[in-house]
Amino acid sequence: MTFERGKVELLLTSAAARGAGHLTLIDPDSQSPEEAARMARAATEGGTDAIMVGGSVGAAGVLLHETVKKIKEQTDLPVILFPGSVAGLCENADAVFFMSLLNSRSPAYIVENQVLGAPLVLRYGLEPLPMAYIIIEPGGTVGYVGDARLIPRRKPELAAAYALAAKYMGMRLVYLEAGSGADSPVPTKMVALVKKLIGNILLIVGGGIRSGATAAELVAAGADLIVTGTAVEKSQDVASFVSEMTTCIRR
Repeated sequence: MTFERGKVELLLTSAAARGAGHLTLIDPDSQSPEEAARMARAATEGGTDAIMVGGSVGAAGVLLHETVKKIKEQTDLPVILFPGSVAGLCENADAVFFMSLLNSRSPAYIVENQVLGAPLVLRYGLEPLPMAYIIIEPGGTVGYVGDARLIPRRKPELAAAYALAAKYMGMRLVYLEAGSGADSPVPTKMVALVKKLIGNILLIVGGGIRSGATAAELVAAGADLIVTGTAVEKSQDVASFVSEMTTCIRR
């Protein structure tokens, strides 16, 4: 199934309006395309709203293309690319988080990869979802690779300032990321302050979310969309894990 331009963002907005939406992140470098497809199918059964594909330096080329292909054979949900660089783009996905890592020290992650990738997004017919990506302590691998000046957990006002800048620049999504496999998620106080300032901008929160109860706390604080990746990969029963998440975050 191919989604018309604009439909993926509408789907995410609709999911948020139900209380909150859930996104399942699959890293092509962590398993075979066939196993990724099985995970996507199980996540679909659990009620996830979309499949994100990407997240590592190895998520590129033939492996990325084949992973997206296999996933789309197993689910009718939209497949959204989550690229670490211009190499994380492929033509057979539905949309791409066209993101700027705002608190990176490197222009490559703020704008240079975006300039290189924009013509490909147009050529491939991907739906661009303009998003500010903000890395919070501890940051994990993405913080290191993205050369991020990590936002201290005790400084919610710094995250809020970045998010407000994103709003004023016209971005329609803000993603607060604690890092893959983080010991704990983004603090609820930080989530609440960011949401207060960005209003109807969709707020995504990911990293360190391992239970429905934790996800529910983040949603109560203001998160519109919850992302789980590492916890899904480690789950023995993906459908049940995702079902726990979606049950806890929806009205």
